[in-house]
This record gives sequence, C-alpha cells and structure tokens, in this order.
Amino acid sequence: MDWGQIFEFSFRSALTSDAIVYSMAAIGLNVHFGYTGLLNFGQAGFMAVAGYGLAASVATWGLSFWVAVPIGLAAAVVFALLLGAPTLRLRADYLAIVTIAAAEIIRIVVGSVSLSEYFGGRDGLQEFNQSFDALNPYGRPLDLLLFRLRPDDAWVFTVGWVLVGLTVLLVWALMRSPWGRVLKSIREDEEAVRSLGKNVYGYKMQSLVLGGVIGGVAGFLVALDQAAINPENFSTDVTFFAYTVLILGGAARVFGPVVGAILFWFLISVLGNFFTAATAGVDPLISPVLMTDTQASLVRFIAAGLGLVLLVIFRPQGIFGDKREIALDAR
Repeated sequence: MDWGQIFEFSFRSALTSDAIVYSMAAIGLNVHFGYTGLLNFGQAGFMAVAGYGLAASVATWGLSFWVAVPIGLAAAVVFALLLGAPTLRLRADYLAIVTIAAAEIIRIVVGSVSLSEYFGGRDGLQEFNQSFDALNPYGRPLDLLLFRLRPDDAWVFTVGWVLVGLTVLLVWALMRSPWGRVLKSIREDEEAVRSLGKNVYGYKMQSLVLGGVIGGVAGFLVALDQAAINPENFSTDVTFFAYTVLILGGAARVFGPVVGAILFWFLISVLGNFFTAATAGVDPLISPVLMTDTQASLVRFIAAGLGLVLLVIFRPQGIFGDKREIALDAR
C-alpha cells in the first residue's frame, strides 16, 4: 500500500475544488444556521438556481458571461424571497421542510425532458465558461508542495480560494456590526428582539438572501470547475455534506466552515483511498468476504456518518465552536 500516494491524493482533495465549493456553501449555511438560527435544508437549491442561471444565460440565450454572473446571483435572491416570504413568520421547522422540498423541485425541473432545450435535461449544459478561461494567467501546470494542478484547475483553485477568503472577511465584518448582533440575538430569542422594536421578519429575510447568494457563488464554482453543469451536481446530499462541514468546523465561527471543509474532504479521501487500496489486487489486505472493491468506495461515507454521530454526541459545537452558539429558539 502506497501511503505517500494516499496522502498526496487526500491533500489534493482537501485543498482543491471539493473543499472550495463546500467551504462556500457552508459559509452561507453559517449565516443561516450558525448566526441566525434558520434551518435551511435546501442550500443545494440556491447553488442550482445560481449555477444554472449562469450556464443557461450563456449557453442557451447567448448572453455575455459577465452579464450571466449577476443574473445567477439575482436568481438566488429571488429564490430566497420566494422561500422566505411564506415561511419566515412561522416556526423554524417550516423553513426546513420548504427548503428541502424546493431544492428537489429545482433539481427535477432543470433535469426535465420538457425543458431540456433550455437546461439540457439530465445531460446538463456545457460551453459557457470560455470568457472565464480566457482570463487564466497560468500557461503551465502549477506545482504546489504536495501536488500539481493543471492550468485550468490552478485557475479555479486561485479564484475559488480568493472568493472564500473575501467571503469570510465579509461575514466577519457583518457579524461584528450592529446588523450581525441583531441576527445573533434573533437566534437566541426572537421575541426579545421583537419587543425592542426590531423587524425580526426583515432581518431573517436579509439573512436568508445573504446566505443564499453565498451558496449561489458555490454553485458558480461547481459549474466553472467542471466546465459543465447537470442536475446531479445539486442532489440533497450536497446540503447534508455542507452541514457536516459546518458542524465539524464549528457553527457561528468565521473560519469554522473552511476548516471543516478541509478536514472533511481530507478524511473522506484518506478513508476512500485506503479502503480502495486495501481491497485491490490478488492478495488484498481486507478479505473479499468482509468487503469487496465495489463496496470500498461507499464505506468511507459510512465511517463519516458514524464520525458525525459521535461528534454530535460528544462535541456538538464542533472543533472551534461554542455549544451555546447552536442553541435555537425554534418557536
């Protein structure tokens, strides 16, 4: 078993596109759940409407890439308004139900045969990122300490981490402002905030829009990394993985989502590569009676799920979190 190669692949997974996308998605969830106490189970829906807004604007309607970017962000804003308007005055669990259902509706709609001329059906869309690629300053592979990236991957890597850094800085500044302090007060006791004359509904809507737009940027990164987009990029497990990342790093902590994403994808990759190597060959380390090479790729998610259960039981605040930060007033 080549442990050097296993760790090389794992560090690559922990620092490249998967970690970048889930960092951004979890930062949006941190605004919703960590700071405001909103149970959004449809972050994949925000990613999908923004990603498809970008891709369809260019590939289907022939608009400029730079016009398509604000269209995708506007789609995320509209999606947030449509979800929040009927639910944010109700109990927290109503938002959870509506968002998870809405995200699935979006995924099914963009993958439908009847709309395939606009969204490409199950095959999705391509040929929309030429303007982005034209700005690529990398003419040769980028050699990092532990791995090498092709020029296209290096460009997405650079843009992705710059966007994550700017978003972290934005959230840090907002949550130190009076606006952010109101959000955290709503999370603790919205009735007390309402008694002080604050428009709780308005603040919740603003939080939902902001976190949704950040999730929309994650959708952009999915599309640009793959130079394609399809409905399977936005399945329900995307949101659940983003919550895992958030809980692992620590809710209501600025760097929690970023650290959580790096650790999550490193561990997932280590486990996946280990079990794959341990079940391969004529004399595998793990007997086929216990595990086949087909099952090996799935065991990592079982182990991750078990780890998440143990984390929630013994340290629900995550690595950097505070247990008080995840107490919700769900009335």
